[in-house]
Amino acid sequence: MKVAIVTESGDADAIRGIGVYTRELVGELKKLKNKNFSVELVKKDSQKLKTFDILHYPDFRVYFSEPKFIEGIKTVVTVHDVIPLIYPKQYPPGLKGQIKLFNQKRILKKVDKIITVSETSKKDIVSFLGVPSDKIEVTYEAPRDYFNKVTVNDKKRLKITKKYNLPGEFILYVGDVNYNKNIPTLVEACRISGLPLVIVGKHAVDIGVREQGLQSVRGPRDWIRFILGTPHPELGHYERLKDLFSDNRVLRLGYVEDDDLAIIYKLASVYCQPSFYEGFGLSLLEAMASGCPTVISKTQALVEVADKASLIANPKNAKDMAFKFSEILKNENTKRDLVDRGFARVRNFGWEKTARETFTLYKELLHK
Repeated sequence: MKVAIVTESGDADAIRGIGVYTRELVGELKKLKNKNFSVELVKKDSQKLKTFDILHYPDFRVYFSEPKFIEGIKTVVTVHDVIPLIYPKQYPPGLKGQIKLFNQKRILKKVDKIITVSETSKKDIVSFLGVPSDKIEVTYEAPRDYFNKVTVNDKKRLKITKKYNLPGEFILYVGDVNYNKNIPTLVEACRISGLPLVIVGKHAVDIGVREQGLQSVRGPRDWIRFILGTPHPELGHYERLKDLFSDNRVLRLGYVEDDDLAIIYKLASVYCQPSFYEGFGLSLLEAMASGCPTVISKTQALVEVADKASLIANPKNAKDMAFKFSEILKNENTKRDLVDRGFARVRNFGWEKTARETFTLYKELLHK
């Protein structure tokens, strides 16, 4: 059985998220002790695709992806989430997008199997894309091992604190700052609690570089917005964030190497995932694996992943979120309990397990 993991560039070069999923999955699949199985990262336009038994596209997006179909070769796609369909006002597709979505639904009917990363995403794929549930398999993502293994001594603590100018106590968030991430509520919750917010991720640093103008005009609806001086919903969201980020108690670190990030997780007072919606929540598991107490919003996928190992806050109520922070900061028993529950919960996830489940899916698909 020869499997190609098909990407645009032929490697898993994304820094986080889907890049982590692709790299870790391929790495663990290659470790499987089965002489009749091989897996390889292959570029989407490669002629080699014809030589494989299964083509697996690890990054199917509702408006952008288009896997190739080759007669006699099985096709698998991983759909991580359908966020643009859940928030159409924030991610308006326009006419081109609607046509693309129609085509994507047709493509999903042709693929042999769909993988997704949570039961929440599976339910949404069925609901928004009209895919039969028995065509979808859930294989969870996992934190990498070193988030659990890194130890922090005084020397490391001082080095990382100085390198990133970290305060003594802070709330940590790791990830992008799109609308669904609900960053404005998190900023307000930190203001209420009197704690600085540290954001790790390149996306947050890019805010302010983005400008509304002719470069954002791509279709008739965008021209109307430009003439009327009305920002695209997504650009309007970024403009609001630019104002919020002017607060000097919001520290944007940009991209951080994983070795440093593992220590930052351990230095944080609380890790918070405030999202309105997530397909999974990999940073949440990384925080748990690092021994950081966590607060999540009452969001289906996050509740599914955390399973009683996090305090849960109303994503639309900054005061409630701030109160959850104070529960951890003022009560050592609560903090210790969350850390212990987090360690226990993380043991249910592993890339080796994900790879075994994915391999089983491949095997069953070939023998149908």
